[in-house]
Amino acid sequence: MKRSVGWIIMSVLSGSAALAGTASAQSPVRWLAHDMQRQRPVVVTPGKQSLPVAAPSDAVVLFDGTDLSKWRDAEGGAAKWTVKDGAMISVANSGYLHSADKFGDVQLHIEWAAPLPVVGSGQGRGNSGVFLMGLYEVQVLDSYENETYADGQAGAIYGQYPPLVNACLPPGEWQSYDIVFRRPRFHPDGTVARAARISVVLNGVVVQDNVEIWGPTAWLQNVPYKNLGDKLPLSLQDHGNPVRYRNIWLRELAESSDSGPPAAPARTLVELNADELQPFAGDYKTILGDFAKIELDGKQLRLHMKTGQLIDLLPTSKSDFAMRFTAGTLHFQEKEPGKVSGFTMELGGQKYPVNRAPSP
Repeated sequence: MKRSVGWIIMSVLSGSAALAGTASAQSPVRWLAHDMQRQRPVVVTPGKQSLPVAAPSDAVVLFDGTDLSKWRDAEGGAAKWTVKDGAMISVANSGYLHSADKFGDVQLHIEWAAPLPVVGSGQGRGNSGVFLMGLYEVQVLDSYENETYADGQAGAIYGQYPPLVNACLPPGEWQSYDIVFRRPRFHPDGTVARAARISVVLNGVVVQDNVEIWGPTAWLQNVPYKNLGDKLPLSLQDHGNPVRYRNIWLRELAESSDSGPPAAPARTLVELNADELQPFAGDYKTILGDFAKIELDGKQLRLHMKTGQLIDLLPTSKSDFAMRFTAGTLHFQEKEPGKVSGFTMELGGQKYPVNRAPSP
């Protein structure tokens, strides 16, 4: 990504006041953006890929090689890029391309090719970019034997994170990005609850490993986070180079709501006293001869498995118990009141009968 000098001057004159009242963006700890002293990633030759990669059944296909009906220009009008031989091609001065639909958390697949013959060098050679939510750029650049700053190479999170390695193919060859993006989350007061995170695979090689994005990527500045909504269009950059794109599809990702251990068992429990729990304590064996033991510690029953697990049992009735951290249950049987003969453990959709071991 690169901006004109005029754009920068306007940003300094008109944007500084707007940013003054906003929380500062996080800054890099060790490096200023675009420092040529920053170590360049080592070159890795990627393995041969089979492209194009077919979209899975639940994917949203944004470009199938036929038309630009799912893309718009900056004003919401018809896209001004061209389509030729199954690829969309950036047209100089036509502006960014924006998806008609909006997205947040996604798995994105996109294939691109730098122009051939080669024209220019550094940031002027095969430059474009993939902007998640239109804000967070994964740099597209012809980085094959092309010297430039580390955080501006292909696979970089522009101005923030260089790629782990340079896995680019020669210009003219089709290359692929597979990106997993998690949008930022905000508190109701607009402060950041969780920064955006991104992983990038370039030509089958990991180049970004779940890194935390400091804020919207930009040239010559650090831009603070601002809550602009949960979903925004995907954007592709016009940087004046005829970069080609094809086979663009994505899968929207649901935010996991059940990660981490449960705060408490989601089960209705009953309270049993020590006398009511005592009949369940004892030695048991399975039909295979494996032994288990149930012990009573105060008012807590614990199942000792032969494999070494020690499992708290929580009463859900006078004859049924749940495992504290596992979606498993034990249903006890009695030959007569107060005489437990065994139990059936139900776990993972299967039932395991366990008998009371005979007294020695």
